[in-house]
Amino acid sequence: MFSSRGDAHKLYIKFKEAQNQNQSLDELEELIEIEEIKAFYLNQKSSTLEKIYYRILKEKNGMGMIPVFVSSGPWLLFLFSKKLQEVLFQNGSMPFIIFITVYLLILTSSVILHFREKAWAAIHSTIIKDILNERKIQSNPT
Repeated sequence: MFSSRGDAHKLYIKFKEAQNQNQSLDELEELIEIEEIKAFYLNQKSSTLEKIYYRILKEKNGMGMIPVFVSSGPWLLFLFSKKLQEVLFQNGSMPFIIFITVYLLILTSSVILHFREKAWAAIHSTIIKDILNERKIQSNPT
């Protein structure tokens, strides 16, 4: 079923359908994957988890290079537009069509990659943060 509501809503619909079919939500691949990630991080020392957390934050913030690449590409092409037009239109419009198609494919795939990577970094950092907070609460009961 096509929905323009986004991945979170599609996931909700999948969970709801599984529950309506009396399937355990814990058996769904999406939740098993999260549980495996959480189990791995639970087996790490807090000091190691903090280092991992900082490294994931670095990676998450370093992903800003993809949008820079995406936004700087057209400006670079604009700088060389006259020469580029000469080359692309020298043999008709076919080289131009190929160039635009390849450029748009690279642009689209890098934007998708950026947001997928950012989403996974958010999942990992949230799980680690929750584990560290839980351990802190357990070690300092008030």
